[in-house]
Amino acid sequence: MCALPKRKYAKARQGKRRSHLGLVPPLMDTCPQCHSPKLPHHTCPVCGTYAGREVVEIKSPKKKAE
Repeated sequence: MCALPKRKYAKARQGKRRSHLGLVPPLMDTCPQCHSPKLPHHTCPVCGTYAGREVVEIKSPKKKAE
């Protein structure tokens, strides 16, 4: 048989152990050209610019599926 705990762990102790497992939202930056939110050190998905120059040519804006 495997080893089993002698006593029940308290919920406070369990919460302290899991305090570092929380999810954090990704940090967002604003595009200097179109002022839309984007990930830092990535090209802007709306206008396709990075570091003040156009890197990716955007053909047309994406349409939402209804």
